[in-house]
Amino acid sequence: MAKDKDHYREDDEQFLDDPETIDNEAEDEPSAHEVELDALRAERDELKDRLLRALAETENLRKRADRDRRDAEVYGGVRLARDLLSVHDNLGRALEAIDDDLRARAGALVEGLELTQKDLLHVFSKHKIEKVTPAPGDKFDPNFHQAMFEAPIPGATPGTVIEVMQAGFTISGRLLRPAMVGVARAAPQPATQPEEEPNGAK
Repeated sequence: MAKDKDHYREDDEQFLDDPETIDNEAEDEPSAHEVELDALRAERDELKDRLLRALAETENLRKRADRDRRDAEVYGGVRLARDLLSVHDNLGRALEAIDDDLRARAGALVEGLELTQKDLLHVFSKHKIEKVTPAPGDKFDPNFHQAMFEAPIPGATPGTVIEVMQAGFTISGRLLRPAMVGVARAAPQPATQPEEEPNGAK
């Protein structure tokens, strides 16, 4: 029996003295402290990610609100400005219809109309409302022009403005009303005459 006890004791001492066995057991079974640290790190990373996402979303909302505020300041009066264009058009037609005789007989009235038109244009300029009046020969721009008709005009380049029927307007670069124009188109090619056959040909 004593011999068996000594044998077990020697095996135990050999097992205890083996560093690889001790290290393997330590690696296989992490301590409770390490488990708790890993859980805290995971929770920290999750909270950090949620915080960064919330900050990014808040910044996007702030930028969107600031952009909407600026747009409201610039374009908030678009409907009113568009309605005032008819007032501008009517004043222009009235002044164009005035001849020298009427100007001589009702000079004060004509001057009042001209001052009203000038004041209206000043208000337009103050609110960044600008007139779009292409000159004949300018290239047709579908972003700012509306073609009312097309006609072949000798000497005119196809796709260019040949007549302005009504001026357009923009507000801060955004189109309020397109300019109504006539556009040149290519002239039709003359029909070719068939070649005459020589005499005697059948």
